[in-house]
Formats: sequence, C-alpha cells, structure tokens
Amino acid sequence: MTLGFEALFGGGAAVKREIERSRDRLCRMARAWCHDAALADDLAQMAVEKALRSSGQLRDPARLKSWLLKILANCLRDHVRESREAVDLDSVADFLADEGASPEEARASAELVRRVRLAVAALPLGQRQVVTLVDLEECSYAEAGEILEVPIGTVMSRLCRARRALRGALEPYAEDTLGARLRRVK
Repeated sequence: MTLGFEALFGGGAAVKREIERSRDRLCRMARAWCHDAALADDLAQMAVEKALRSSGQLRDPARLKSWLLKILANCLRDHVRESREAVDLDSVADFLADEGASPEEARASAELVRRVRLAVAALPLGQRQVVTLVDLEECSYAEAGEILEVPIGTVMSRLCRARRALRGALEPYAEDTLGARLRRVK
C-alpha cells in the first residue's frame, strides 16, 4: 500500500508547494521542446494550473515528476492541435559563458551549445521530446512512454533515431573543431 501525498507531505498546501516548485523544471522542458521562451512559460504555467486543479488525482508521490511532465506534454499537444502551425524552431536561447573561461574558450563553448541546440531543434517533435526526457531529465524509458503516451518501443526507436541524427549533425563539427573531445552523443 502506498501512502498518499497528504500522508507524506502534510496536506493540500504542501502538495501545492511541491507542484509550484516544479515550475522551473516544467519551463525548462517546455523550452527544450518548443524553443520559444514565451510559449514555454505559458505551457509551464498551464501545466502548473492543471496540476493544482487535479492534485487529488496523484496517488503516488514518487511519481510527481512524471505526472507533471505528462501534464506538460498534454499541454503542448493541445497547443499544437489548436494552433495547427509548426512550432518555431528558429529561436535559440543565448548562452552565457562562465566568468572563468578565456574568450576563446567561451566562444568555443558558446558555439558548441549553439550547434547542439540547433541540432536538437532540428529533430522532429517526438524525437526531441524523448531525447530531452531521457537524456536531460533522466526519465526512464517507461516514464517517458507514460508521459508521452506512447509504448516503450516507440520511446526506444525515437531515442535511437534522435541520437543517430544528433551524432550525424555534430560529428563534422567535433572532428573539425574539437578533435577527439566529442566522440558520441548520448
């Protein structure tokens, strides 16, 4: 028997705090999926609002992260359906270099980040979602499948195709610029 959220976190107010604390993660994931800061913020806000309204439906507190990401995926799916437009993949966030890096290192690092973001942005939405869930958020294949409402086999095949595409897009840059430092894309 699993304990309810209230038993572990002390009631409705604590549940709401946990959901609200997850907003930054939701915004980060939405931005990785749609590459539009304003839309990502809106999607994260919608997901938080939906989660707060339906917080009583969460039975297993250990699954809060995947429950919230599933709500976010549904918000994005609804947005795409409503807009019937392609998601803008041209907008890419600026990268801030570490203060300790030399100008050359900062430029190279910023260029690497730019190329990786562009390569991820070029992936089809399904592959982009799977790559960000599994590789960035460290969700299991089962969690990613549940969040996106697809079978685990679909998660695995999308992830394989996404990683292959990223490797193909980034290997020429790695060989020209970084030499052996960037061997593979996980």
